[in-house]
Parts: sequence; structure tokens; C-alpha cells
Amino acid sequence: MPDGDLDTNIARCLTNDQAGYDALYDQFAAAVYRLCYSLLLNREDAEDVTQESFVYAFRNLHRYDPHKSSLKTWLFTIAISRCRNMYRRTRVPLIDLSQLLHLIGSKADAPEAMFAHQTAQEAVEQALRRLSPRLRESIVLRYGHGLTYREMSDVMGCPQKTAESRVRLAHEALRGLLQ
Repeated sequence: MPDGDLDTNIARCLTNDQAGYDALYDQFAAAVYRLCYSLLLNREDAEDVTQESFVYAFRNLHRYDPHKSSLKTWLFTIAISRCRNMYRRTRVPLIDLSQLLHLIGSKADAPEAMFAHQTAQEAVEQALRRLSPRLRESIVLRYGHGLTYREMSDVMGCPQKTAESRVRLAHEALRGLLQ
């Protein structure tokens, strides 16, 4: 969607035009849901947090400043905050590790390859579960959603160098856990 359409839809939302809300939701809901699901590991919780995030965002859209961040980054920041609240309350694992494993490679047709992939998936899942919440978030945002370090810093509420450092620390920890 060109930026003009985005700006138009935001302006429509600010005048309470339902079509503007629908267009923004349609454009960003899948990505916000994937982020929430990756962090919460529960479809119902992810759906709830996604909805809460959009309700909050739409109520506070007048506060959004396109000069500070993209709308996607702003929505991700809201969703991450809601996810943190959810996992503080429920103490569940934070990410759906199987989603990240699709970045490593796809399953082959041979039974041996499928078994090897499943074994690798389980090992990576166990290693990622042992990371701290902040390191897991950095991995999900960087590799699960392809955010830049600058976007990650906005979403996580930390300096860009801290976001870079968390990804590096996560790599080192995963390397150690998987050896």
C-alpha cells in the first residue's frame, strides 16, 4: 500500500470512518497477530492481544507521530507491551519457536530428512526457551519479523546498540546451548 493510502486511511480513522479502520486492520493485523503468537504461544491469547492492541491503537491514533516511527513499528510497540503484560500474568513461554525454524529451511520429503528436521526443531526450541525474555524478543523481532535494529529499538524501548547487543548475545547463547 503506498504511503498516500496509509495517510488517507489514518485520516479517515481520525474522522471515525469505519472504512479507514478496516483498511488499517486488514493491512497490519496478520503481522501483529504473528508477533503476538510468536511471543505467547497460544492462539487465543494472541488473538485477544491483537484485538486489544488495535483497540488501543485506534483509540490513540491521534498520538501516532509518523516522524518518530512507521505505523507498523508503532503497532508492534503496542503489541509487545500487551504481550509483556500477558506473559507477566500467565508466565507462559514467550515465542513459537517452530515459526522461526521456517527460516532455517523447509522440510524435505524423505522420512529421514523429516526426522532430522524435527530433531533440529526440538533442539532449537529447547535452546530458545532457555533464553531470557528480552533475548527471545530480539530474535523474534529480528528474524521472525525482519525488523531493522532501529525498528527493534523503537519496539523494545531501548537504544539501537542495545537491540544489536541483545541479538548478538542471543546468538552466542544459542550457539552455546546447541553445541
